[in-house]
Formats: sequence, C-alpha cells, structure tokens
Amino acid sequence: MAQTSTAPSAAASSTNDQLTADGWRFSLGAGAFMVPKYPGARDYRFTPAPLIGVGYGRFFFGSVPDANVPFGLGAFLYRDDRFRVGVAVSYDFVKPRKESDDAHLHGLGDIDRTAHATLFASYNLEWLSAVAAVSQDIGGKHQGTTASFDLLGAYRPVSQLTLTAGPGVTWASSQYNQTFFGISEADSARSRLPQYNPGSGIAAVRFSVGANYKFNKHWNLGARVVATRLPGAVGSSPVVEKKNQITYGAFANYVF
Repeated sequence: MAQTSTAPSAAASSTNDQLTADGWRFSLGAGAFMVPKYPGARDYRFTPAPLIGVGYGRFFFGSVPDANVPFGLGAFLYRDDRFRVGVAVSYDFVKPRKESDDAHLHGLGDIDRTAHATLFASYNLEWLSAVAAVSQDIGGKHQGTTASFDLLGAYRPVSQLTLTAGPGVTWASSQYNQTFFGISEADSARSRLPQYNPGSGIAAVRFSVGANYKFNKHWNLGARVVATRLPGAVGSSPVVEKKNQITYGAFANYVF
C-alpha cells in the first residue's frame, strides 16, 4: 500500500482501452508527484516518475492500473471488454520509509524494499470501474498482506476529456500494520516512543479525483489528487504525525 503507488498507476489508466488488445502495446511518459514522505508523515517530497508500459497479448511489463502496481511483470488470466483478472510481481522502487525521513522516526530504523505478488480483478463500464487487489510480501521484509477495493466513476463532458472520482479502502494484516505503524519493545527503547501494536484492520480510506485529456490516439495528459485518511488504530499510532494525507501530480504519456 505504498502511497506513491497511486501516482504512476493513475497514468496507466489512460491506456486501459488497449489492455484487451492482442499483439504488442507500448506506452512511454513521465510524471511529477507530491507524496507524503512515509505513511503518516507531516512533510511531503517531490517524486518524478518514468511511466513505461509494454504488453504482448495477455502479458505485460510496467504500470498496471488494475493492480495499483507502479512497475511490475505479470499476465491477465482472463480479459474481455469489461472484466479482467490477472497476477503481477513487483518490487519497491524506493524504501517505503527511512529513519532519516524525519527526526520523529529516530530509533525506528528503515523499512526495507521488498517484492510483492498481487492478484487483481477489475470490472469496467463506460461510467464506472471497480478494482480489487490482494498483495503479499514475498521478499521476507515483514510487509504482510494488503487488500484494496476502489470504485471510480467517470464522466466525459467532451469526447477527449474524462473526469473521474471515487472512494477506496485498504485493509492490512497485523504484520503490515506492525511494520508501518507499530512500535516493538526494542523500537521503544531506541526511540523513546511508547510500544504500540495496531493489529490487523483498515489501514487507509481514500477519495480520488482525476482528469485525463486525450489529444489524439497517441498523446495523453492527466492529473490526479488522492485524499487519504489513516483511520482507527493505524491513525492513532505514535508513528503517525498526520492522519489526513494528500497525494497529487500530473503526467503525460505517448501510446504507440
């Protein structure tokens, strides 16, 4: 559930109409995003992102909006004009959290990058998309399991412009929440923050708003804003400095 993952995936949604095509598919672009330094951070960082997508038939490499995977390798197990199911393997671009991100994190150590295996499904109508994904840490870095569900409504005031908006929620296992929001006895001794064990549960609720303008069959320009709330036990963690988080940015890509 890396918060940066929503950014490149937003750009990939502009190529959704190609995902059921056979043969080769290519897209290339770049984006610029402002994201929280880590889940629960008070401060933000600027993140440039290359946007690359390559596909052949049911196989793909790059960003996949259905899986909320910013960069991965996978395949669609089933796909038609409305319904898609697939699997993907990905690896974190950067560490999800570094102790040096904020003085508040002193003594907690870094959260290491890891590999993820994701099973995803989506159902798409002209005016509505539903996307579900389950992701498991397969790199042994204690990031556990997450499950997400998002609804996204779409409206086209003109044929080239698509406006989107909708809610989403992410559930996380106790291992994931402990890694990102918990404080062990050893962590407490080093950091002087109190011990904390949030357990499994809802890790984030969000609402996203986006726009995509298709200049022609090749060029796309888009923007997206995602407002996220860290609720319940997660939001009450001593690690969290700000429960309400915003991610926003813009991108452009060229579809071959």
